[in-house]
Amino acid sequence: MTLPLVVGVDGSDASLLAVDWAVDEAARDALPLRLVYASLWERYEGAVPSTARQRPSARVLAEHIVASAAERAARRDPEVKVTTDIVPADPVDALLGAGNNAFALVTGERGRGGLKGLLLGSVGLGVAARAHCPVIVVRGDETGLVGLHERILFGAGDPAAGGRAVRFAFREAETRGCALDAVRAWRCPAHDGVEHPALAEESAREHEARAAAQLDALLSGAMAEHPGVRVRRTTVEGPARRILVDRSAAADLVIIGARRRHGHFGLQLGRVGHTLLHHAHCPVAVVPQLA
Repeated sequence: MTLPLVVGVDGSDASLLAVDWAVDEAARDALPLRLVYASLWERYEGAVPSTARQRPSARVLAEHIVASAAERAARRDPEVKVTTDIVPADPVDALLGAGNNAFALVTGERGRGGLKGLLLGSVGLGVAARAHCPVIVVRGDETGLVGLHERILFGAGDPAAGGRAVRFAFREAETRGCALDAVRAWRCPAHDGVEHPALAEESAREHEARAAAQLDALLSGAMAEHPGVRVRRTTVEGPARRILVDRSAAADLVIIGARRRHGHFGLQLGRVGHTLLHHAHCPVAVVPQLA
């Protein structure tokens, strides 16, 4: 059975952009699309006296939201199979549950209830930090959203968290027929060779060589499986979060890995992931590696 691409919808402009992006992704990968609206409406709707219900009920509103999203998806690509679900649950919990049987989860950067000043809504952050399937938060400028750069950016971080992410990155690049930029950031500790410039230079070369070797090791298997993908390998000195945000301006999707530890129920997302989800110039995919 082909797993669907699941999209969280709530009627907001951000979620409608996520629907558009997901339709294009589903069409490229020949995936069905599942639109999920989640709310705790069942818990509190009955508490409102019927005489006070002058506006449509939450259930009616939910049905309108998913129907409108489904119509939008059909207009964008009639060939993509679309189903809808209304789930009486907390949105994060509902999407995490849906992600157990999904190719990936897709959300907008902010929901209908989000404050204007927030860079990322709590639903997108909560799902990206806890899901066991890939999560794509749709954000960024129009050029990246529609894929005009023809470039995927892969941030190679902890090798223990990158295996699944690198396979996802190669699959995306191959499906889109575009180039893959694989970037590994490295830092030279400030105390290395401080008193001797020559030693400092030698230390920097060693750190760069180590980063290049780690990047090659991470990419080698996927490169053999996807020989047609054009790969550009780069090692850059500096903080990974800044480097990836800067380079995301020339990418259609930035992909990073994240570790998921069994029995750990808090947010499992590092500083690089947080920064990209709040500041990247294109959609961000967080691909979990179960530990």
